[in-house]
Amino acid sequence: MLHLVAAFITFRILDVIDIFLVAFLLYQIYMLIRGTVAINIFVGIFALYMIWLVVKVLNMELLSNILGQIIGVGVIALIIVFQQEIRRFLLFIGTRYLSKNRFSIENWLFPKQKKLMAPVNIEAIVRACRNMSETKTGALIVIARKSELQYYVETGDIINAETSSRLIENIFFKNSPLHDGAMIIVNDKIKAVRCILPVTENLNVPAHYGMRHRAALGISEQTDALIATVSEETGKISFGVEGDIKYGVSSAELRQLLEGYLTIED
Repeated sequence: MLHLVAAFITFRILDVIDIFLVAFLLYQIYMLIRGTVAINIFVGIFALYMIWLVVKVLNMELLSNILGQIIGVGVIALIIVFQQEIRRFLLFIGTRYLSKNRFSIENWLFPKQKKLMAPVNIEAIVRACRNMSETKTGALIVIARKSELQYYVETGDIINAETSSRLIENIFFKNSPLHDGAMIIVNDKIKAVRCILPVTENLNVPAHYGMRHRAALGISEQTDALIATVSEETGKISFGVEGDIKYGVSSAELRQLLEGYLTIED
């Protein structure tokens, strides 16, 4: 008897690693779905699974078989229900770890110098945002990084123009036919304007956030892009990245944030 108890409570190093990895995975899933309607769906699925376990223990065969059939196709259902969250999780892994080559031995052996990820005219973007902030001109600017955002580019009008502060301000001028929607900048070119962006599903978004800020959060949750927003009501500048938005940043802070996120090691 004592031997069975000892065998039951014996832990290997791999068991500890296994528990740690599962805990880390669950934590990352929670961070991705918290504040969204997906958290309620997740709780419902977990409750259904616990009920199925209890039913199996009580040998209630009919109900157990019915719930077992539902659980059996659960993987496909999870992929359908949580497709946006799965996309965000894979993007999180790719952009934060693999794309930055954090695990590359080459990076440890050969120190690399920093350079801009793409030749983006940061000064033009910052100057335009500062001027539009002073005149309370609403703006939504998306700066591509690894992904060129082709799907969202195709929802707007393609212009392929050189990035300049005057052009940005003219496009977002309230009487301009191109001011509505988002501007997407790819490799220092204004690729498209009047683009349609996904709106965040986060239920904890502050009430004072308008549709521009909600769209900025939405595109930052689904891609690795950087977003600069100017509020039409307050004139405040905001910066969005990786599902987070900094509200009311100065032009100097915007420049620093853009330079920081657009700089890579080479």
